[in-house]
Amino acid sequence: MRAATPMNVVVGIDGSGHARAAARWAAVEAHRRGLRLRLVAALGWSSYAPIGLAALGEEYERNALLEVAHRSLDAAAEAAHGVAPEVGIDRDVRGGAPVRVLVDESAGAALVVVGNRGNGGFAGLLLGSVGVGVAAHALCPVVVVRGEPDRPIRPDAPVVVGIEESAQGEPAIAFAFEEAAGRGVPLIAVHSWIETVIDPFIVPYVDWASVAQEERRVLTDSVAVWAAKYPGVEVREVVVRDGAARALLDAAVGAGLVVVGSRGLGPARGLLLGSVSQAVLQHSPCPVAVVRPPSGAPSEADGDEV
Repeated sequence: MRAATPMNVVVGIDGSGHARAAARWAAVEAHRRGLRLRLVAALGWSSYAPIGLAALGEEYERNALLEVAHRSLDAAAEAAHGVAPEVGIDRDVRGGAPVRVLVDESAGAALVVVGNRGNGGFAGLLLGSVGVGVAAHALCPVVVVRGEPDRPIRPDAPVVVGIEESAQGEPAIAFAFEEAAGRGVPLIAVHSWIETVIDPFIVPYVDWASVAQEERRVLTDSVAVWAAKYPGVEVREVVVRDGAARALLDAAVGAGLVVVGSRGLGPARGLLLGSVSQAVLQHSPCPVAVVRPPSGAPSEADGDEV
């Protein structure tokens, strides 16, 4: 693992327009936080020979890949400088698979930022494998900058966060309040519920008004501590009778950032993205921050309620 360094904002760079968009978004965020920007290109050093041509030699291929990587970093640095000229920028080319390198970088980062889809991605994929892998395993919050590469940065738009009745959601709520406070924008706190979690035999007899009132209490209680800690943040509470992913995606329209937790099931429980987080990452109209619980914290299954 890379030696500990002062906290910075790390961006994965692969030469794509989406990576440069991530660099621009990260530069604005780094400037707001008073941190340096660290641009990282990861190279796997895999050798190959084009069909019909003899191999040019590992040294030639290595130098060619290094040249492309450095050009990509230069282009990303120029893009970042264009929106935040005061931010200090570091650049590095590291050997290894992109997900592994960026997860390693996350140990010394305040935030890791990646583009929606990088070079080599299939056009039909909404989110590249690097974004999914880094969001699922990073040791710090990860932002996936979604949308087209030329999408305007909107730091003045509201921050959206999903609220669940579980301690596992606290890191995401804390991150969302910090972002809203730092940007000086409202926070839209979304809590959803749906009757599929209720025994179908008693559905006709349920007092839905009372259920809605109870769900609103859950939301109010969940944000109360953080609202007191950040009295300057305008909190807009939204309770929706719908699935969690759909509720968050609807709230994300017009937002500057949507914040989700990271909970799921798998061979290594707690390390995989849950279904709601996956859906938001795949379809959000704005950047998405994935905030995992602290390392070693217990994890629960990611359900439909937020």
